[in-house]
Amino acid sequence: MTTYAEALRQILEQTAPMPPAPKPLAEALGLPVAEDILAQEALPPFTNSAMDGFALRGVDILPGVRLKVLGTVAAGQVAEQNVVAGTALRIMTGAPLPEGADTVVPLEHTNHGEDWVEFPKPVKTGSNVRLAGEDIQPGTRVLEAGTILNPAAIGVLASLGLDRVAVRPRPRVAVMSTGNELVDASQKPGPGQIRDSNNPGLCAQITALGACAQPFPRVRDTREAVEAAVREALATCDVLLTTGGVSEGDYDFVKVVLEELGASKLFWKVAQKPGGPFGVWSLNGKLIFGIPGNPVPAMVMVEEYVRPALRKMMGFQTLFRPERQAILEDAWKKGKPDGKIHILRVMLREEPDGLHARLTGPQGSGVLSSMLLANGLAMVGADTLEVQKGSSVLVHLTEEPEDH
Repeated sequence: MTTYAEALRQILEQTAPMPPAPKPLAEALGLPVAEDILAQEALPPFTNSAMDGFALRGVDILPGVRLKVLGTVAAGQVAEQNVVAGTALRIMTGAPLPEGADTVVPLEHTNHGEDWVEFPKPVKTGSNVRLAGEDIQPGTRVLEAGTILNPAAIGVLASLGLDRVAVRPRPRVAVMSTGNELVDASQKPGPGQIRDSNNPGLCAQITALGACAQPFPRVRDTREAVEAAVREALATCDVLLTTGGVSEGDYDFVKVVLEELGASKLFWKVAQKPGGPFGVWSLNGKLIFGIPGNPVPAMVMVEEYVRPALRKMMGFQTLFRPERQAILEDAWKKGKPDGKIHILRVMLREEPDGLHARLTGPQGSGVLSSMLLANGLAMVGADTLEVQKGSSVLVHLTEEPEDH
């Protein structure tokens, strides 16, 4: 069987970033910018007031001196009069500084009337003035390619007159559940039936990492139904993710159908637990992840394999969650040597002596509550038969962002 590391390597080698495309700022939040952004304008574009107050010449600010107020300059207006010796203009925050003025005195630091103003305290010349270009000069590299567009970056781009930015689009991921036994969450299961938790759960994982999840109607366990669904999904998606029907049972048709359609197999079966019957194919340049139907390995496979691939497609430079060594508070051992890496769901917490990990409870493939309680995955090596209580284990921090 393929090892965990080899499977991940093959997936990422087969994954290419999406071609860049200009997107509205509202759609680009959280994505890496695809190219350097150079400022074409100054920011601020003109010298303006940082306060509500009076615009004047600094040399005129003397105790006991009364200046004549010529009028008011509101934000969005330009003064019709220049400031000359012995005069001032009322000014609002953001309004262009009038010609001749070099200082703004806040309203609350003055004594003033309808057409006069005095200054009980000294004020430094140049105070409360925002100079044109003091934030960003034309030609400045505002963002480097690969910078993740956070709200501040979106605001800066808008200030510079950019309403679109080149990013790599969010991949469209079709999420398809297979199985005659599955019913909607709103339905009461009949004999032998279960509610489908994979489709909504995996779509939530896809959406949370920033890609576009496309939930697909459930597929019956027949060769014809699987083939029709795969063809339909691949016509509209960038990545196909199937759950169930990928093993070797009498009703497992995903692998068979993909090979009949000419899909190129990267691997099938990985030496890991949970999630051994896991395969990845490529067809017409699109990756297809065949994920086991049990809910725990389904979520673990998306976390460990699908997430890094989708991040690469979106142009992120950091693909993997942070990892650390943690002290395992539970003794754990394999039932027998199996040559598989074991992925354990753990609860992590910081203590004075370092990071501690505690198992979330039973680790069976169907115990979905073990994922609900987990904020980390402990990676126990294939050759490790037992982990003593208090020993160190490598953990992936599944609630920390990759760029943490």
